[in-house]
Amino acid sequence: MFTGIVRERGRVVSADRNGAGVHLRIAGETAQAAPGDSISVSGCCLTVTKADGEALEFDAVPETIARTTLGALEAGAEVNLEPALRAGEPLGGHFVQGHVDGRARVSSLEPEGEGARLRLQLPTELQRYCVEKGSLAVDGVSLTIAALDDDGVELALVPFTLEHTTLGALGPGDEVNVEVDLLAKYAERLASA
Repeated sequence: MFTGIVRERGRVVSADRNGAGVHLRIAGETAQAAPGDSISVSGCCLTVTKADGEALEFDAVPETIARTTLGALEAGAEVNLEPALRAGEPLGGHFVQGHVDGRARVSSLEPEGEGARLRLQLPTELQRYCVEKGSLAVDGVSLTIAALDDDGVELALVPFTLEHTTLGALGPGDEVNVEVDLLAKYAERLASA
């Protein structure tokens, strides 16, 4: 379980294809994690397979590659990193599982005051889980939906988010990982029963 409060930007050291999966080596301060720990890598919950104090290694399996943007990562790319929530830590964002629901395409990222407004085209099957002022995790970052219509959502990004995550570098056409609000999925399932 994560909160969507990114702790750092990591740098991909290597992304090696191994069949239909990818073996990732990522450098960052979170490199102090240990094998078996869960880390959110741009919104995807991955298990640390090796840690040497300089970088962490992960194996992204075909299911992960099919649903996320991790298969497109190359050496030098930046990713958002968040270690798993530990008992007693504050829940600053919202409940994020790191189970990416799909990818969204960036329509625009426009300055808005000292922040910016990010517009995403969401897959139709994910739009039903979105409500104005509800939560959406984008590349692992907990965000509040500022507006929505039939084509997608708009999210207001504060200066801190622009500076400390990868979201400030997005441009039209870029793809991002999205995870809709877990509570919305449960509510839908219960209502349909």
